[in-house]
Amino acid sequence: MSENNTGSAAALAGRQASLPSVDKRASKRIGTEFLEWFGELGIFFGRVVRAGVTAPFEFRELFKQLDEIGSQSLPLVGLAGAAIGVVLALESVQSMTRFGAKSLLPAALVYSVVHEIGPIITALVVSGRVGAGIGAELASMKVTEQIDAIEASAVNPYRLLAATRILACVLMLPLLTLASDACALLMGWVALATVEPLSFHQFIISGFNGSGFNDFLPPTFKTAVFGLIIGLVACFQGMRTRGGAAGVGRAATSSVVLSSLFVILADVVLVKFIIIFFP
Repeated sequence: MSENNTGSAAALAGRQASLPSVDKRASKRIGTEFLEWFGELGIFFGRVVRAGVTAPFEFRELFKQLDEIGSQSLPLVGLAGAAIGVVLALESVQSMTRFGAKSLLPAALVYSVVHEIGPIITALVVSGRVGAGIGAELASMKVTEQIDAIEASAVNPYRLLAATRILACVLMLPLLTLASDACALLMGWVALATVEPLSFHQFIISGFNGSGFNDFLPPTFKTAVFGLIIGLVACFQGMRTRGGAAGVGRAATSSVVLSSLFVILADVVLVKFIIIFFP
């Protein structure tokens, strides 16, 4: 009986001793996969840049993607901006009235929307719609071997499929941000006007008083970086898909999750960059 107890205790101690080594191997594997993913992403981006700057240029596909990413996303972006403007205006009325700064309400609303809320909300909305669409579309083309057929017909898939979509995202994100800002400010004024009389002319004059181009251009054009991230991650996840229909679903999900995460992280860096170089 004592020998059995001794053997069980020894086996338990052996299993407990092996747990740290298993954790180390798992963490090492995760770290290796993380670095491999970034390395493959860098190689993919290099191939896209090399294909995108060499002739022939796919202008027809580019214009198609500009319409798909820009025009088709405009209603959703405008609706999100309008909702954010109303909520921000109604919440700000109570807060600024409490602190006796009600006269600064238009300026605070304009500054908040244009500097941060408009760009990041636009990027996240586009990431959810466009990122999932690009990831699923390219993933389905990959698993059905359409990309292989395009390459066999002497057409560079990086130029036709990836470069056009990434460039369209880069070009359309600043324009969509302007539309989102306009909807947010318009509906913010409507929300303020329901609380107390305020003309649109007075709202615009008070909101933009003392502001210059350095206050509005950098936050708007930083969304071009967001567009680069969304297009690059979505195309990369789609064109490396494996595993049939399940792989298409994983590609769409990972495109949205990763692009949204990287947009938020990039926003932290870009905000600090803007503060330093555009004080």
